[in-house]
Amino acid sequence: MNEVFLKIFKDDKNTLVAVCDTGLIGETFREGKLKLEVKPGFYQGVTTTIEEALRVISAADIVNLVGKRIVDAALNAGLVSPSAVISIAGVKHVQIVRI
Repeated sequence: MNEVFLKIFKDDKNTLVAVCDTGLIGETFREGKLKLEVKPGFYQGVTTTIEEALRVISAADIVNLVGKRIVDAALNAGLVSPSAVISIAGVKHVQIVRI
């Protein structure tokens, strides 16, 4: 499957993008003190291809990515450093902030 959920939030100064693998919406992942909630209100935007999501991610100021497919694609595209990726209960997550 090559589709992900993409949601874009804009204000006067910044663009925040949230992207997650389609099967993760509504799930909560816990590991030790870490908790990752994939809330529909934040992550469930439009369904799009990973390629289109990467294009949007590359232009965003702040990015939240959840899931193996989108995080691995961002890594392969050179948009994130492997050292920035965390895993919570086996689910990959990374945040990007460009200043």
